[in-house]
Amino acid sequence: MNGTSDTPTPLPIEHLVARALSPLLRRITAPNPGPLTGAGTNTYLVGIDEIAVVDPGPLVQEHLDAIAGCGGDRIRWILVTHTHPDHSPGAARLKEMTGAEILGFSKKDDFVPDRRMKDGDQLQATEFRLTAVHTPGHSRDHLCFLLEEERTLLSGDHIIEGSTVVVQPPDGDMAAYMDSLEKVRSLRLRAIAPGHGHFIENPREVIDHYITHRAAREKAIYEAVQRLGSATVGDIVREVYRDVPESMHEWAAMNVWAHLLKLRAEGLVSGRSVQGRWRAVS
Repeated sequence: MNGTSDTPTPLPIEHLVARALSPLLRRITAPNPGPLTGAGTNTYLVGIDEIAVVDPGPLVQEHLDAIAGCGGDRIRWILVTHTHPDHSPGAARLKEMTGAEILGFSKKDDFVPDRRMKDGDQLQATEFRLTAVHTPGHSRDHLCFLLEEERTLLSGDHIIEGSTVVVQPPDGDMAAYMDSLEKVRSLRLRAIAPGHGHFIENPREVIDHYITHRAAREKAIYEAVQRLGSATVGDIVREVYRDVPESMHEWAAMNVWAHLLKLRAEGLVSGRSVQGRWRAVS
């Protein structure tokens, strides 16, 4: 998905190692690999003299030690894209270690920001500006952060490298997600620093792929409901996601449910729940 056949293969991602991606951006990947996290959660350190940490990741002490060891007393801010357990739990502990201020969209679950950020809010440092871009869809509270000086979007789980993302209702919303993809597509981006996977240097191509892929899945889901007459989410997954390993069908079901809720809001299908039956509206 990311790049073409003549694009150099990126170096393997190493856990707990700071890798410079640009003059203002470094990445440290947490040791939490898995089916949904890929190589692990990417933590970014923005800046040199003053540092903002974006997504401190899970509460893994060796990862937090690597972040603090890299940034030291220059870490002034901790920014969180969203409150899923692989992105935000490390924030409170990293604050204890560094005294940094925590910023995020809102209080949720165990995440409590010192300062709330809404769409368009900026963090101004001596060397850089980060602009918050509210991108609901993967979750209601999801923020991306635009590094203005380099036109790089720190995308959290809105866009990841090497795969598409799971949209799981009720916190996830497919209609909002599609709108948010169009929103970031309108930004003048040079690169995307995703929450999982490698640095993305062809952002427009990747965003277009995301939009095209989701539209194609939705069309296939609607056609499957029409063809089957009355179908469960599981029926639709088996019909539409034949290209996806069965081990991932549980998560594919969440995307199907999210698409069905969007189609229902548009008056194209009827149904109530992820366990129930869905029908096309004639």
